[in-house]
Amino acid sequence: MRSFPRSTPARTCILSTTLAVLVPVLLLAWLPASFASAYNAHPKLVVVIVIDQFRGDYLERYRDKFGEGGFRQLLDHGANFTDCNYDYANTRTAPGHATLFTGAYTNGHGIAANEWWDPKKKRMVTSVEDDDTKLVGMNGDVGANKEGASPHNLLADTLGDELKLATQGQARVFSVSLKDRAAVLPGGFAADAAYWIDPKSGAWITSTYYFPDLPKWAQDFNSGNRAAKYWDRDWKNANGDVLRSTAHRKGKDGSDAGFYEVIGSTPFANEYELEFAKQLVVYENLGAGQATDLLAISLSANDILGHQVGPDSPEMAAMALALDRELADFFNFLGHQIGLANVWIALSADHGVSALPDAAKKLRIPAANLGAGRLEAQINEALTAKFSPGYTVSYIKLDYPVAWLNQDAFGTAHLKEHDAETAVGEAMKQAGLRDYFSKSQLAEGEVPDTSLGKKFLHSYSPEGSWYVMGVPEIYAVGSATGTDHASPYTYDTHVPLAFYGLPFRPGTYRTHAEPVDLAATLASLLGINAPTHSVGRVLTEALAPLHQAENAAGSSTARSNGERAPQ
Repeated sequence: MRSFPRSTPARTCILSTTLAVLVPVLLLAWLPASFASAYNAHPKLVVVIVIDQFRGDYLERYRDKFGEGGFRQLLDHGANFTDCNYDYANTRTAPGHATLFTGAYTNGHGIAANEWWDPKKKRMVTSVEDDDTKLVGMNGDVGANKEGASPHNLLADTLGDELKLATQGQARVFSVSLKDRAAVLPGGFAADAAYWIDPKSGAWITSTYYFPDLPKWAQDFNSGNRAAKYWDRDWKNANGDVLRSTAHRKGKDGSDAGFYEVIGSTPFANEYELEFAKQLVVYENLGAGQATDLLAISLSANDILGHQVGPDSPEMAAMALALDRELADFFNFLGHQIGLANVWIALSADHGVSALPDAAKKLRIPAANLGAGRLEAQINEALTAKFSPGYTVSYIKLDYPVAWLNQDAFGTAHLKEHDAETAVGEAMKQAGLRDYFSKSQLAEGEVPDTSLGKKFLHSYSPEGSWYVMGVPEIYAVGSATGTDHASPYTYDTHVPLAFYGLPFRPGTYRTHAEPVDLAATLASLLGINAPTHSVGRVLTEALAPLHQAENAAGSSTARSNGERAPQ
């Protein structure tokens, strides 16, 4: 009789780890795509990860430094689209998240910006604030009466909404982010819940739109003061150099700086968010129902840091590598909790970011930190001189490069929308913008038949007041320091798009793709309707041919039964 060496604890651990990695990969090789159906929980769970301000070139830039199981899970064992660009100009957080999950651009889903001027309230409002709701989960009375948030401004439904409709509500849909807009918009109208944090304390909160009280597991998470362990720590790189500290300090207004301001720009914020997401998966029993569940996770820390230091700084490189390790841990958790063969993962971003203008200028590339406050004052002065000389009026609020018009001020000057927007656009050009497109122009489709004209047409929304979208010069950002996004240029539009799961044929795909393709592709594979205003295409080049998958499955089944596979 042949003898075998006795298994040791170390050998058992190595074998277990190897099997945990290999089994899902081997299953990917032969299980047929026809097994996919939201109606019978194949897959059990779809996880869409959106990294706020994660440029499309980052995956290649840091590929050789990534470890196993994080980004490489998608790069080596998934379908990676390297030429994925937003085909619109308003590359901001709220429109980006709405686009990914509706499969439409702003002219379909209506979310034009993070905030806009409300002519009725006569102030700027956020894309998700809702006076008919209240915040849920705030400590004590702080913020107890503050307005909550909801997806009420969306003009289209989402992937999660269609999943809910198709399964008569059996599917569970959740979304998580540090930011309210990045949690609310991905979940859509029918989400079971969207969670974000109170910026001051870091406690997880939601809105009465979803339910009157936090579920007990979320209350327990907050009462356990999980945020406390991320304070007073040093963030170090691989060499042990301290990059940032989360020591308590004063904020810009002189008060104690909160969780979002201090910890938000470090990898600890992503770790904290993924820690909460794990609890959600466990206590909401995601992946255990009769239909496919959906979890959207928007990781905000990269954006908070990126605005300060730019895309090429050592801190951003360290952030990407730290996130790689955190994702590896999260994917490992999913593998143990649900099984990676039962999970599909999609990865993208809401926008990119410009290089630091100072860095671009060193290479003789035209660039500038314009300072939106100064620009706003300059534009208002020009309009005052023209329409109300001697009497200062605030005609616009500038969210560079978009000017939101105060309709009442122009009404006093007896200007109608078209004329008012034209006057603002010309003042914006005098202040240094390359060109402009007005709301009235976009509403009538009066744009040149060019790729740039198309991007601005896709950025149109009927929401808010009158507005003018400026066309910025390249690498000219609105912030006075650091950097920003919100342009129609590739450094802002180019984002990752990658998929992992049974139906996807691993490889690098250089065919053109757009973020709107994410919802269309997942909807098609799940056998449900695409969202109402979806304009994306199904990325068929990355899907395993059905007959090959079925033959592979048949061969594997025959071999396991001792039969000869069909020839």
